Amino acid sequence: MQQIQKRQNKTPDLVLTQSIQKPQNKTFDLVLTAILIALVFIATFINIKLPIMAKGGLVHLGTAMLFTIAILFGPKKGAIAGAVGMGLFDIFGGWLIWAPITIVARFLQGFIVGKIAFMNGLKGTSMVMNIAAAVASVPVMLAVYYIGEVILYSNWIAPLASMPGDLLQNAIGLAIAIPLCAILKKTPYFRNM
Repeated sequence: MQQIQKRQNKTPDLVLTQSIQKPQNKTFDLVLTAILIALVFIATFINIKLPIMAKGGLVHLGTAMLFTIAILFGPKKGAIAGAVGMGLFDIFGGWLIWAPITIVARFLQGFIVGKIAFMNGLKGTSMVMNIAAAVASVPVMLAVYYIGEVILYSNWIAPLASMPGDLLQNAIGLAIAIPLCAILKKTPYFRNM
């Protein structure tokens, strides 16, 4: 009888603890996602306009941040941070017409990087898989931008002019993100994930 009373007395505390715990995790997740979006947005403002005729000739650090976030946090956060962060940059940075294309391209790119980096329980810990993830995402990003530019320019040839800049941007992003992730993965926060 005493054991039953003890269990009954503990049950409300357990339920209360669980109900309090869940919103805190959701709140933390929401705040973390917002911070990651802001990091991509700010990193995208660190850019160089390439001297090419195509409008897509912008090299920025947003891609490095997208790669870093997808490798550290996985496909969901990588996709959301990349799409919303760079989409907001297009909206507020004077590239409004590019925003829908960017949102689709960067959502897919962030998702692919995170999905491959987290494949088979790796959680972004394999440098080889992280590099493969970033490289595998580039053709998808290029394809989305190419199709988007074809629609914008009504021309199949003009969009090819922005591809070297897009490739350069991804190469710089990869060169920054991979060593940065290797360092950050050694911190207590990511070791305990």
